[in-house]
Amino acid sequence: MFGIIRPCRHRMSEGLATSWMAHLCGLCLALRDDHGQLARMATNYDGLIISALVEAQVPGAEASAKWRRTAGPCPLRGMRTAPVATGEGARLAAAVSLVLASAKMRDHIDDRDGAMARRPVAAAARTVARRWDRAGARTGGGLGFDTAVLVDAVDRQGGIEALARTGTPLLTVTEPTETATAAAFGYTAVLAGRPGNRVPLEEAGRLFGRLAHLLDAVEDQTADAASGAWNPLTATGTGRDEARRLCDDAVHGVRLALKDAEFTDGRLVHLLLAHELRRSVDRAFGGSCAHASGNPYGPGQSPYAPGGPGFPPNNFPPPEPPRRRGLIAGCAVWSGLCCTCQLCCRDHYEDPWNGSRREGWCSNCDCDCCDSCDCCDGCDCCDCGCDCGC
Repeated sequence: MFGIIRPCRHRMSEGLATSWMAHLCGLCLALRDDHGQLARMATNYDGLIISALVEAQVPGAEASAKWRRTAGPCPLRGMRTAPVATGEGARLAAAVSLVLASAKMRDHIDDRDGAMARRPVAAAARTVARRWDRAGARTGGGLGFDTAVLVDAVDRQGGIEALARTGTPLLTVTEPTETATAAAFGYTAVLAGRPGNRVPLEEAGRLFGRLAHLLDAVEDQTADAASGAWNPLTATGTGRDEARRLCDDAVHGVRLALKDAEFTDGRLVHLLLAHELRRSVDRAFGGSCAHASGNPYGPGQSPYAPGGPGFPPNNFPPPEPPRRRGLIAGCAVWSGLCCTCQLCCRDHYEDPWNGSRREGWCSNCDCDCCDSCDCCDGCDCCDCGCDCGC
């Protein structure tokens, strides 16, 4: 799993957490259904934003009927069924994820990272990357989206990096990533039938791509220096203060772009792109939320929780209540949780026998559960009760 947006469930209401998981599982299943089991390796946290953006723009009644289905039991869900995102949004997310995952794979090959330093492994990985490029193009073409803009951006990246020197503007290096993500974000408006949203969403995507590139560079700079790998900050001589300034400007720009777009239900998109994106920046630079000085909604409460100012009626039915299992079935599910590392590596999991919520053995949330922003008041982008300009 890769991606810069990794929300903590303690900061999400049950409805938003369920919706987030629905898009994550929907992306995974879309990759499997269209491209086979191996393609599920391309599942990533940022790709689900494409699916969420499409669904957030379509009318509520249409979304309920077309963009959800109940998926069968899965080991990563504790062998339980769950509502998952489906339709054109999930398929577009799958196409974009495949192409960008193939680019990330080729980048590791070029840098000879880890196992990629071995020629047989690198050759096999290149074959998989080419296959994913073709598969993403087929899926994108079926939706009317030309993935050539993504492939072109990936192809240009290497040449730009080769020419980068001390003093080269950092945004010159991030431009191909910005172009790729702008195209993907903008096309969600076309799929959702909201052509007026295309320009602001392209702007949001361009800035999101900039953030993805910069945060990856910040997090990897020390390791890249130790291994001798290329890093945009080191290559251009850009300091962390300047990188932080560019990231802060990009976060603010994403929020402004979201204000210019119209959503039917933009709560999840707003949470991910207006709040979690800020936390991603803070996490990468080793800080904490600059706004986290209190919680006006009460200890442990969220503006998105039931009764909070940001809680409108949910368009989707609540998940089915957990069902109890017998001794043998529960033991089998426990074995699956153990073998897939969910007992230790996830922040929580469902009890194999009664379905109750259990904390993971090694759970280590990056948030204070009372760290909601205290400057939230009167947001007009999705009526969530928070001021995006803060």
